[in-house]
Amino acid sequence: MNWNKLEDISCIDKINNLSKEHKVLLFKHSTRCSISSSALNRLERNWKDEDSEKLSPYYLDLLKHRNVSNAIAELYAVEHQSPQVLVIKDGKCIYSETHYGISYEDLMSL
Repeated sequence: MNWNKLEDISCIDKINNLSKEHKVLLFKHSTRCSISSSALNRLERNWKDEDSEKLSPYYLDLLKHRNVSNAIAELYAVEHQSPQVLVIKDGKCIYSETHYGISYEDLMSL
């Protein structure tokens, strides 16, 4: 799985623009959380190269970039969680899930 890194707030504009062409997946990950590591591992194990055509994957390290997570929570009107996946389409969050609710199958069915 080839993650795009989400490391600064300016990337959010790029994501919003990209989401007008196709959906964008944001994965908010805490490197200190075993549940987050488990969710990330499940997603990466199931991901196929062609899935990037459906969802452009972006990875956010929450411990290094909490300010970006806060900006995402405010912009998309979602409560901050970790782990958390958001799907962005046309500049809006159309899907949000956390913890053990994060499912590859659910993401692919959007």
